[in-house]
Amino acid sequence: MIEGFSTVKDIAKKWGVTPRTVQTLCAEGKVEGATKFGDVWAIPVDAEKPTDGRVTTGEYRNWRKKEKQS
Repeated sequence: MIEGFSTVKDIAKKWGVTPRTVQTLCAEGKVEGATKFGDVWAIPVDAEKPTDGRVTTGEYRNWRKKEKQS
């Protein structure tokens, strides 16, 4: 691999996720500095794991019932 860059497999191990998740994050443009060479992603060694944007607080739980009560 190019100096200063790492593979999807190494980054996945570092971040504690699957390689497919890293590929998806790269394809969506969420990993800064990630570049694709052919069919291989080159990710900067110092790249930070993107934050998970999903709602885990239950904020949207039963949102249909809340609309009816209003």
